[in-house]
Amino acid sequence: METLRMVTVVAPVNIAVIKYWGKRDENLILPLNGSISGTLSTNQMCAKTTVSFSRNFTRNRIWLNGVEETFENRRLINCLNEVRRRAKEQGKISPEELEYNVHICSVNNFPTAAGLASSAAGYACLVASLSKLYQLDGDISSIARQGSGSACRSIYGGFVEWIAGDKNDGTDSCAVQVVDSNHWNEMRVLILVVSENKKKTGSTAGMQTSVATSELLKTRVSQVVPKRLADIKQAIYNKDFKTFADITMQDSNQFHAVCLDTYPPLVYMSEVSHAISDLIHQINEEAGKTIVAYTFDAGPNACLYLLEEHVPLVLAAVNHVFPTTQNADTYFTGIPVTLDSQLEKKLPKIVERTPWDPNALRYTVHTKIGEGPKELTAADHLLGANGHPTPMAF
Repeated sequence: METLRMVTVVAPVNIAVIKYWGKRDENLILPLNGSISGTLSTNQMCAKTTVSFSRNFTRNRIWLNGVEETFENRRLINCLNEVRRRAKEQGKISPEELEYNVHICSVNNFPTAAGLASSAAGYACLVASLSKLYQLDGDISSIARQGSGSACRSIYGGFVEWIAGDKNDGTDSCAVQVVDSNHWNEMRVLILVVSENKKKTGSTAGMQTSVATSELLKTRVSQVVPKRLADIKQAIYNKDFKTFADITMQDSNQFHAVCLDTYPPLVYMSEVSHAISDLIHQINEEAGKTIVAYTFDAGPNACLYLLEEHVPLVLAAVNHVFPTTQNADTYFTGIPVTLDSQLEKKLPKIVERTPWDPNALRYTVHTKIGEGPKELTAADHLLGANGHPTPMAF
């Protein structure tokens, strides 16, 4: 077999602080409102994808997390077709190569479909790798958007805005970087994993029902989000954590209020999720200032934004209220942190709380704001010389 053209990329998760919920066009994935997210470091959470094409491939094939899936996914095909269309326009790939079948192999190092932005990382990684394979120039966020709306934000590092746009063809609905990953170096993120299970109602179906039934969603889109977008961008520029945190928590709460205003209601947060949000408010109250913010996507898992100096104290408080019997090295993952030993002195009312039964949280991830997708070396390929998955893909 000829030497394959092959590319491997890792792409990040992003966690929205102004949520995207609801589309004005299902096929093109055009949102009702703009959104803003923080891109997380690929050192802790990422999707990894290898793509290849060859005249010897008899059909298009894709393997996800070690299992071969059908290549009939409309969003997947839309992304591939758009990459090929642009590649044809740009002329760096021969007409013959544009007709070759592709092999795609992708893995996540975190739970899929559990409300941790797996589709965002996955489609950003797919589009970034295909774009390198077909040697595309220019912005590719609008291609990633056609796979999963929030994937467009994972194309860039730092804090990223997805501009909703108003054109019917979606050409003005793309992602732009608000600030790069070095702007707010002190920002950290704690992921508290409550459940790794697939959510009962997927985001696509949930959004459709909300658009059809929620009156609150209409108010959110027309009156609330535009001001929040402007205000939180200014807070990010100024590194104003209190304003950033307040808006982040308010927007998360309103998003889940929209879900409850949907009929039948969508319930993504669990009893543990609500206990976490209650704990965060108590931490901020007892600390005398806002030191940590929660946000919940369409799932029960909490994402906490906070500054580096407060990580040991906040994690100590979380660990007191939600104790674990697991080994520290498997429970506390990501960037190493030593829990604050002065919890009883600094937050005495937290210590007075009755802890939950052990293991209400599955594990935690400590990470930070990071870069967008990056290409890896041949040693990291998930496909072998024959175009089939290697052992590391399983």
